[in-house]
Amino acid sequence: MGKLYLVPTPIGNLEDITLRALEILKTVDLILAEDTRTSGKLLKHYEILTPLQSHHMHNEHKMLPALIAKLRAGAEIALISDAGTPGISDPGFLLTRACIENAIPVECLPGATACIPALVNSGLPSDRFVFEGFLPVKKGRQSRLQELADESRTMVFYESPHKLMKTLGQFQEYFGADRAVAVSRELTKMYEETIRGTLQEVAQHFTDNPAKGELVVVVAGKPK
Repeated sequence: MGKLYLVPTPIGNLEDITLRALEILKTVDLILAEDTRTSGKLLKHYEILTPLQSHHMHNEHKMLPALIAKLRAGAEIALISDAGTPGISDPGFLLTRACIENAIPVECLPGATACIPALVNSGLPSDRFVFEGFLPVKKGRQSRLQELADESRTMVFYESPHKLMKTLGQFQEYFGADRAVAVSRELTKMYEETIRGTLQEVAQHFTDNPAKGELVVVVAGKPK
């Protein structure tokens, strides 16, 4: 029986990868990557020559039987995403579940993720929080926001630059304009910054300074 490794990769700065992760990427039989072009840059930087295969949301269902067969035959496979930890708003869940159902060992390494640095850096309570990832684009979006209106724990969201203003506007509508928020962008990269304030203040900032890059939005929970 082989083994599946879930290996976090840097969210920006290429030095944010563990020595253990590098060793596993060098020694496994195959690396599954969300985007081989993006991951190829990381592997080239660290002179990793392990065979690379595309594995993303559009082909992961189709690939499952062949991958399970390889693992059952003794192959060791590493799964990586474009950035961060596989399975967190990225492919990984389906293959992990299939491995567990087939009694194939799965090991997830600790490492880079955008969620935790943004949460800790926000200055909002981090002892209890909920990770919401990306909100539904259309169906179910309003009902989800209504449910979260009474959430007392800090909430963490991922958002794209072109949808940020819409999301901040809806947060004001459902949570109140004076709710505290922190928006982190380009974490670990050259232009990293975190904008903190009320939802109204932060929305005004990004009205005057349109957002660019990867974004994490951390919103305070409803006061008890």
